[in-house]
Amino acid sequence: MLTTVLVVLHVLVALSIIGLVLLQHGKGADMGSGFGGGASGSLFGATGSANFLSRTTAVLAALFFLLSLALAYTATRRPAEEGGGVIDVIRNQQQQQVPAPSQKPAADVPKPEAQPQGAPPAAQGAAPAQQPSDKQVPQ
Repeated sequence: MLTTVLVVLHVLVALSIIGLVLLQHGKGADMGSGFGGGASGSLFGATGSANFLSRTTAVLAALFFLLSLALAYTATRRPAEEGGGVIDVIRNQQQQQVPAPSQKPAADVPKPEAQPQGAPPAAQGAAPAQQPSDKQVPQ
């Protein structure tokens, strides 16, 4: 709920900043008003609009910065029961799908075969050597 309110305020402040920046005159706009631009007859006067718009833009920029910090704080301080992000949801689903490996009783585990006393120990998992035949194609 709080995050939703912060996001809505963040978007409104961002749109307000965009509008105020577009309303402001550039540095070269004062030159045009000297030749009959009519800026002195505006609502804020010739110089009043610059002060009002620039101060309002500065206040909104500070508010935008504070809202950004608040959103970052709420995103990192989310309780664990809400389930963090997409990666956490995927991990939880994978853990539920894969059953835990069960332990076999000791009686079911096969015992290794006894080797003759002079024979070298065989490598575990090694396949028995096959006799070459004329049907096999060399690789």
